[in-house]
Amino acid sequence: MSFRNRIYDARVQAVILLAPAMLIYLIFALYPMLNVVVLSFQKWNGLAPERPFVGLANYQYIFTQDPVFWVAFRNTVIWTIMCVIFPPMVGLLLALSLNQKLFARNTFRAIFYLPVIIAPIAVATMWKWMYDPFFGLFTEILTSMHLQDWIQDWLGDKDIALYSVFVAYLWQSVGFSMVLFLAGLQNVSQTLVEAARIDGAGRWNIFRYVTLPALRTTLTIVLVLSVISSLKAFDIVYGLTGGGPAQSTQMLALWAFTQAMQIFDFGRGAAISVVLLLITIAIVIPYLRWTQKHEEAEQ
Repeated sequence: MSFRNRIYDARVQAVILLAPAMLIYLIFALYPMLNVVVLSFQKWNGLAPERPFVGLANYQYIFTQDPVFWVAFRNTVIWTIMCVIFPPMVGLLLALSLNQKLFARNTFRAIFYLPVIIAPIAVATMWKWMYDPFFGLFTEILTSMHLQDWIQDWLGDKDIALYSVFVAYLWQSVGFSMVLFLAGLQNVSQTLVEAARIDGAGRWNIFRYVTLPALRTTLTIVLVLSVISSLKAFDIVYGLTGGGPAQSTQMLALWAFTQAMQIFDFGRGAAISVVLLLITIAIVIPYLRWTQKHEEAEQ
């Protein structure tokens, strides 16, 4: 068999092996995505057999007449900024701590990762009880410490509700970042670490000049996943506040759901979803390209 025939057979085999996964992706991911884009240019209540084409009317409405869209947009921006900063930072600190030779460190890793596998709606139910201003856990703790003045209506005060919801999200999501960073720390060259120690480098310099560069790929993955996860935040917000009070925790993903499934305007809900998709692409792709160019320049 010639070399060209072997290459052809390998490509055919690759296509055959990839075909089932690609078919599933086309049916359950790509087709619904394209359908949402088409639906954003139509008027549909979810039941009528007709879907009249309305052009850009749905986009015009959400940008100029929808009183909640820009509130949800602002909250989503604030949420995304917090998600990019705090979960990766706390996850990295936990990973660095649990990468040391500690007693029962595998147990601690499992404990910190456990919230990740809990359903977000279950997390919301649990934290909603803890946030209760009358019988919640935080109220009991502050009362026992004689700090009654610190007790707040954590989910009922529009000035702090968004941040209260984020604390619950941080508790659940930080374990995922921790695991990714732990995996990245396994690629840190111990030879370089020991060489840096022999040269007199302290912990901070070792982290800055040895550990952090080795974690660059992991950091890129964590940040990209954090952005994507933050922009589609829905479950925990819906379970804790439903977007209230006074839309102070309303998010774009939640508002798209509300428009489609509660107001029964699937066209406007789809338009909000498309805007959210475009925002995600506008953030993620330039960041990935910048990271790739930076890595290529260093090599």
